[in-house]
Amino acid sequence: MPFQKQHKLGAKPLNDQPFDRTPVCFKVRQGVREKLKAVPDWKERLREFVAHLIEESGQTGSNG
Repeated sequence: MPFQKQHKLGAKPLNDQPFDRTPVCFKVRQGVREKLKAVPDWKERLREFVAHLIEESGQTGSNG
């Protein structure tokens, strides 16, 4: 049985704005992936760092 629309159970968004459907991917040196995954709340902290990096570079808009 599929979920009904507007049901009270289920996943709730963690942020105010939705994420882009296409992820940003990049290669890292050996060992970095495991160390990064050990950092608490690493995904959100990385998102904040990227937003700060974009602001710092003076880029605006969705196309960068």
